[in-house]
Amino acid sequence: MTTYILSIHQRTAGTRVVILDRKANVVASAYAEITQHFPQLGWVEHDANEIWKVSMKVAADALQDGRISPEQIDAIGVTNQRDTTVFWNKKTGEPVGRAIAWQDQRTLALCEQLIAKDKAGIESRTGMIIVPDVTAAKIRWLMDNDQAIQKGIARGELLCGTVDSWLIWKLSGGAAHVTDHSNASLTLLLNANSLTYDDAMLSELGIPREILPELRRSSDIYAYTDPDAFFGARVAIAGAAGDQQVAVLGQACVEAGMAKNTYSSGSFMLLNTGDRYFPPGNGLFSPVLWTIGESVVYGLEGKADVAGDALHWLQHGLGIIHEAGEAEGLASQVTDTQGVYFVPPVSGSDVVRKGFYARGAILGIARGITRHHVARAALEALAYQTRDFFEMIKKQGPGFTPPVLRADGRISKSDFLLQFQADILGIPVERPVFTNTAALGAAYLAGLAVGYWGSIDEIVACWKREFRFEPRFSEERREELYHGWQRAIKQVKNAPRE
Repeated sequence: MTTYILSIHQRTAGTRVVILDRKANVVASAYAEITQHFPQLGWVEHDANEIWKVSMKVAADALQDGRISPEQIDAIGVTNQRDTTVFWNKKTGEPVGRAIAWQDQRTLALCEQLIAKDKAGIESRTGMIIVPDVTAAKIRWLMDNDQAIQKGIARGELLCGTVDSWLIWKLSGGAAHVTDHSNASLTLLLNANSLTYDDAMLSELGIPREILPELRRSSDIYAYTDPDAFFGARVAIAGAAGDQQVAVLGQACVEAGMAKNTYSSGSFMLLNTGDRYFPPGNGLFSPVLWTIGESVVYGLEGKADVAGDALHWLQHGLGIIHEAGEAEGLASQVTDTQGVYFVPPVSGSDVVRKGFYARGAILGIARGITRHHVARAALEALAYQTRDFFEMIKKQGPGFTPPVLRADGRISKSDFLLQFQADILGIPVERPVFTNTAALGAAYLAGLAVGYWGSIDEIVACWKREFRFEPRFSEERREELYHGWQRAIKQVKNAPRE
């Protein structure tokens, strides 16, 4: 009987399930969106039950698409939007309230308190910068503001975790409450050196250890599916990792010095630093990329909260495009932006440190500016943000700038974006055949755990390049444009706030 690996990628906008064969070919795939809730400015929430139901629907759709039975699946890997925080009742399996999504900014005041108290110590120990994204701050906020959670914790009824923990718990019928080191490394609760929960952070925030998931390797058999949960089959749940870190594996960036950028709801650039842990600095943080066996792989990451979401706003907010892909067509019809710069909200990893929820701006508007220029400026903004990350890496240490960037994520299908990215970086940009590399990475972790693939080298051999974009700009042109972007960022940061 031919067997396969199934990967669940639960991301901000929806869930993708892919099924891979031994040569890492995608033999089946399915996707469905989830609802995003915005109850207040800066708040973003998801329904954890909807996440579970949609994940199972697309799993069923993928199996049907490939005419594959559940019994043909050797293992399941899970990858997820990171830091999104779920509380649920361990007896009933029901979530308590909505999940607070990673983009949510309501914990800014708490983060400012932690920064003032021990910024350097906390960030050095945990590898994570103190920003509202972090799970730790979300847990504390819910403990302070949600009476149902307060009562549930007091009664010993609740569990808490990120989306990987929630999905694994549901898949296993409640048998496993686990998370992997890569997901835990972004929570502000993991000690980056010992890979255990940081006692000082648990004490500082008053978070009970018993509500948190068990820490496990990224490639490991956590449990088996409850047949009632997974179409009557008992399948190993054998891999988990945060989607941005595991995309590094999916891109076969397994050597120190290799880098990828994901263009999705947000923008995420990660550099593989191998077994060397570098404390956060210069706007970057230092996540665990994955743990396999005794191997621990670290990275440096730059993150912008808004990337593809800017195109979503052009579509649903301004109404100047009918679908995200239309932005490329508009952008290609003009030779430049005529000096227009589109600065997304919270542009760059350090903006939320400044004590405000940063709004975006479109700068340089004049007569003659059309929707073509605005669409081009929005796409260019994604490339400028990635250039920002590269500048941060240069400050972090010598020899860190990679010679090539591998691009993935749904927006990476834009030839215009990737060509401009190569132009503004001055290095080649490569796009793989299959751009959901997080789903591939999670499948690889699960497959390695059950022996479906024998080694990392076998996985690397599966990577397939679709196209390589070579830089075309002169150094003078590249720096002129980037200097304009830096001026625009400075104007937005210095603008008066309410």
